[in-house]
Amino acid sequence: MQQTGAGTPARPAAAGGAAPDWPGLAARLKAWGRELGFAEVAIGRAEIGEAGQRLLAWLDQGRHGSMDYMAKHAPLRLDPGQLVPGVQTVISVRLPYLPRGAEPEQVLADPALGYVSRYALGRDYHKVIRNRLQKLADRLQAEIGDFGYRVFSDSAPVMEVEFARKSGLGWRGKHTLLLTREGSWHFLGEIYTDLPLPADAEVSDHCGACTRCIDICPTRAIVAPYQVDARRCISYLTIELDGAMPEELRPLLGNRIYGCDDCQLCCPWNRFGQMGDPEFTPRQGLDAARLSALMAWSEADFLERMAGSPIRRIGIKRWRRNIAVALGNGPATEEARAALAARREDDSAVVREHVAWAERQLEKKTPPTGGV
Repeated sequence: MQQTGAGTPARPAAAGGAAPDWPGLAARLKAWGRELGFAEVAIGRAEIGEAGQRLLAWLDQGRHGSMDYMAKHAPLRLDPGQLVPGVQTVISVRLPYLPRGAEPEQVLADPALGYVSRYALGRDYHKVIRNRLQKLADRLQAEIGDFGYRVFSDSAPVMEVEFARKSGLGWRGKHTLLLTREGSWHFLGEIYTDLPLPADAEVSDHCGACTRCIDICPTRAIVAPYQVDARRCISYLTIELDGAMPEELRPLLGNRIYGCDDCQLCCPWNRFGQMGDPEFTPRQGLDAARLSALMAWSEADFLERMAGSPIRRIGIKRWRRNIAVALGNGPATEEARAALAARREDDSAVVREHVAWAERQLEKKTPPTGGV
């Protein structure tokens, strides 16, 4: 949402017409952000730099898969001024989300359970962060008057990790996520503004020679340090991809039904992660839900139970497709067979195909009966 005063800010004037105290304003801004619950607020220039060329190369290689919007909106990512005319500064924020609940390693080890990425267990982060960013902008506006700005939280074509890195919030890990000395369990948000606030210094990379995130990726989606092929990424396959999953990748998903955290779970820096904001407390028992129970949800159940959750946007078809794959990757129990059988005549051809694939997988695991 474009805010009032965009491009024509009313600048604060010190007594006697002195230059505004931008460093003092930046310090107060950071304090206000902490009062709103952000772990950190940092400031950087609205400049893309070499990251723009890396984005274009990634798109040229087709690594965005079916996410056509990535190519369509690339000009907006490369030129922040198209989103906020006259933008000079990007205010970046970090909000931890690691929830209390079932231990992720225990869920991954139990094939009867469905693994949901930790970020999606609680309330939809988009609204939480945007609302707090708006309050931060309102506080700033009350201090200095109208100015040009716009708030974002994964809600527009913004190179948020790059801006967070340039502002000194952290460094880019080899899995491409933003890393700090408290790990990577955090959401990011931004305010584009035309205020000339002083930029913070970048921080050093502290990954060293570690390649754990690359080595552990179930589908080998991290094809090189700082390079991810989305077409192989479990988050892409279970969330962004509409339609059939590549058959050769299905067995690699295990029981992951919405996203994947493996590259974060293995990261040494995440040993220092802090518990997240209460807004992201697990809902609907999704931190350790049985696949058979989730497969039994009607579409009305799904829509009601996923209200206010980021999971809701994938719809019931992808939800059941993902669960079918997870059931096929597990043991051939009566519980799994019954859950799949109940969806053989699903309204969606995609779901029916994945159910049939899963049933064939279970059949291969069934020991032969009868004597010699």
